[in-house]
Amino acid sequence: MTSQTVALGIGLVSQLLFSSRIVLQWVQSERAKRVLVPTLFWQISLVSSFLMIVYGILRHDPVILLAQLISYAIYIRNLQLLGEWRKLNGWFRAAAYVFPVVMLGWFILGTQHFSLRAMLGSRIPAGLLALGAIGQTIFLLRFVYQWIYSERKGESSLPLSFWVISFVGSVLILVYAALRQDAVLLIGNVFGTVVYARNIVLLRREQARQQASLS
Repeated sequence: MTSQTVALGIGLVSQLLFSSRIVLQWVQSERAKRVLVPTLFWQISLVSSFLMIVYGILRHDPVILLAQLISYAIYIRNLQLLGEWRKLNGWFRAAAYVFPVVMLGWFILGTQHFSLRAMLGSRIPAGLLALGAIGQTIFLLRFVYQWIYSERKGESSLPLSFWVISFVGSVLILVYAALRQDAVLLIGNVFGTVVYARNIVLLRREQARQQASLS
């Protein structure tokens, strides 16, 4: 079994988990007729992000690796804001802190399958790399924005702007994935793009109802 086959398997499992969290959030939101974000959404996100860190390492893709490292930290912070982080098993919390550090250390040291040197020497066209970086930056900024927004409110929350940024970033990543011929990113973002658009519609309707009730 080649490293690329392993990478594909890990990436597909990660995207399956990412999609499951979106389905979970979508179903609960549709039932409530407003956007809801359950705690399980963040727990699944954390596990999925770790797998995508491993996938980014195996693919020697700096765009995926950097974006997922930052997202990983934000997922943990959201669980802390929800008061759910301390409820998780102590071994799980310790592993959540240690495993990414171990993987990065292993990556820096390098093996025959993956290494930092190989990633730095990868021949991804500059234009394509820039497109991916812009898409992932926009996609990442949604959680940076959400993090700041939640810190100010003192609770984990996903405002309308979060979903708008998500939609724009997801479309750009889809283009990057198609040009890069990355099946994992394609599968993971096609469904997500639809859900982000649907959440925008739900939130706009909710805001319209609130404005109507005040007038």
